[in-house]
Amino acid sequence: MSRHKPYARKLRLMRSLRSNRRVPAWVMMRTNRRFVRHPKRRHWRRNRLKV
Repeated sequence: MSRHKPYARKLRLMRSLRSNRRVPAWVMMRTNRRFVRHPKRRHWRRNRLKV
C-alpha cells in the first residue's frame, strides 16, 4: 500500500483496526462465557480488507 493515503481510506483503516479487538473479559464474565470469540475478528495475513 502506498505511503500517502487519502484521508477517507485512512479513516476506514482506523475503523477496521478498532473493530479488530478481542471480546472484553467483562463481557465474557457477564454473559457466562457465551461470547468467547469475536465473529468478525480478522488476521492481517489471512484476510484482506476491501478498502
